[in-house]
Amino acid sequence: MNRSVPKPACSVCSRHRIAFFALCLAVATAGWARAADGYRVVNAYPHDPRAFTQGLVYVDGHLYESTGLNGRSSLRMLDLTTGRIQQKFDLAPQYFGEGLAPWGSTLVQLTWQNHIAFVYDRFSFRQLRTIPCPWEGWGLAEDGKSLILSDGSSTLRFLDPESFHERREIIVKDHGKPVDKLNELEYIHGEIYANIWYTDRIARISPATGKVLGWIDLAGLLSPAEHTDPDAVLNGIAYDAAHDRLFVTGKLWPKLFEIEVVPRNAKLVPVQKPK
Repeated sequence: MNRSVPKPACSVCSRHRIAFFALCLAVATAGWARAADGYRVVNAYPHDPRAFTQGLVYVDGHLYESTGLNGRSSLRMLDLTTGRIQQKFDLAPQYFGEGLAPWGSTLVQLTWQNHIAFVYDRFSFRQLRTIPCPWEGWGLAEDGKSLILSDGSSTLRFLDPESFHERREIIVKDHGKPVDKLNELEYIHGEIYANIWYTDRIARISPATGKVLGWIDLAGLLSPAEHTDPDAVLNGIAYDAAHDRLFVTGKLWPKLFEIEVVPRNAKLVPVQKPK
């Protein structure tokens, strides 16, 4: 599932829960034989630590974010440098906000299990219409022709942006094994980048075949001291096409990072410590 888990009642329970998720992560990644690329931090920016980040978009010089949790879901425009909210639309409490993608002069925001997507004017945040969505909404991206939707499984669906009718689908596989828990998405240089829920990895996916072309391992991006909640996992990918900048963050993270991907066979340079 892609929602918050109730907080444990005590620190012992918390430690057990973290250990449990670590075990699940080890099992889930056991089949990932492909070595991963690394990263270098270019810049670190403030990010609202109360924002349960579900979607992240950079378009025309503006950073947009979709946040989740019932009663806390929103659409936001952020100042990249300061992290301040410049514009905000709060969803009604019954809606759990999810993935976000631009389409023309609009923004399209998924909901998790409400089977509905919202379409907003990108400039005023005026809600223009709703679109029925028969799947769970997790991540959303666009490739210039279609919207690309993840539902937490290994399937990615390419949708008509106006009607949400499915045009085609791909099954994401690495070495023949399906990769599930696909979450937040971004379309970069002809590839689909996907967060894998509850991991520190991003998959680079062929939009034609679903084959995993490579992995980016972002382990250690946020310091252990800043991991204050087991649900504060990596989630949020945005790309500034005009300046070739890649941004990542996570749910409840106090920082948003601009990173450079370092190929695994390149000479690694020590990661810059965020200020």
